[in-house]
Amino acid sequence: MALTGGRRLALAAVAVVAVYYGLWGGEYSSFDLRRLGAEREVKAAELAESRAVVDSLRAYAALLEEDDATLERVARERFGMIRDGETLYRFFEVDPALPAPTRVASAP
Repeated sequence: MALTGGRRLALAAVAVVAVYYGLWGGEYSSFDLRRLGAEREVKAAELAESRAVVDSLRAYAALLEEDDATLERVARERFGMIRDGETLYRFFEVDPALPAPTRVASAP
């Protein structure tokens, strides 16, 4: 059974509409699916990085709870705590963009 010219044209039009709808139409077109796939890969990488940070922080928290030397190091470095008989020296960097302090002559 041969297709007539009108049926052939209608079938071709339906095929074109189906291809168009498959690529650009609908809620999730082929381009949307490709974009979502790339976005999924980026989010998976971000999740892996976040999990690594969380694991590192958990290990650090456990170290602070269990290791007295680590706890002392943090107390000294972060909070400037010292033991009795020790002297604390603090050094500050000078910002070269700021003007140098000037001395004011004292009145006699």
